[in-house]
Amino acid sequence: MTGEVPSEQQVRDLSAEWAARSDVPKFVEELIDRCPSDLHPMAQFSIAVNALEHQSAFAKAYAKGMKKTEYWGHTFEDSMDLIAKLPTIAARIYQNVFKGGKVAPVQKDKDYSFNFANQLGFGENKDFIELLRLYLTIHTDHEGGNVSAHTTHLVGSALSSPMLSLAAGLNGLAGPLHGLANQEVLNWLTKMKAAIGNDLSDKAITDYLWSTLKAGQVVPGYGHAVLRKTDPRYMAQRTFAEVSQFF
Repeated sequence: MTGEVPSEQQVRDLSAEWAARSDVPKFVEELIDRCPSDLHPMAQFSIAVNALEHQSAFAKAYAKGMKKTEYWGHTFEDSMDLIAKLPTIAARIYQNVFKGGKVAPVQKDKDYSFNFANQLGFGENKDFIELLRLYLTIHTDHEGGNVSAHTTHLVGSALSSPMLSLAAGLNGLAGPLHGLANQEVLNWLTKMKAAIGNDLSDKAITDYLWSTLKAGQVVPGYGHAVLRKTDPRYMAQRTFAEVSQFF
């Protein structure tokens, strides 16, 4: 954002600040725990982020009255709090829905990616931790034109707090033509495997493709409106998979 590469100490200081801000309010934890396990994780995520509005520095400052020139400072504080708390929230939802385990506490001397991997239950897997570092890095700058980024900006333009704005963006991200597309692709492939079994011939796959299209549905993952060339994020992850032992 500034054109400058941070020093190692600056990176460590930022990691330490996020770790210090990572505690999630008890009532938010209880909200997540009370959600039905079959409520989609993204819906649970949105509920939890909306609930963080209770701690919004921007909302509290605005209610008391503040100068327009001070908006950015409170927005920054809320944004830093959100970045710090999101992994713990996501990990709690993941554990409740898929694992039934407890979320490990944030280790204050570790970096963001290690703590998230550890909370997901993969803290001993060095390859997974590195994969997560790569994944978070290449997805951090996701430009402003997609559904979730645009929605977050749009809601924020109404002076809704970063908590409410991000929750709105998450609801857009949960759509099958946006963030949910990955899940749609996996579901489609799973259904195809169940239908054609081990017959991976061109004819079997072509017939299954046509069965999807003739049913008035789309083949998920194809026909992206923007990505006319291979996504460089995919290539980065593929290269990682090829040179690591993770897969």
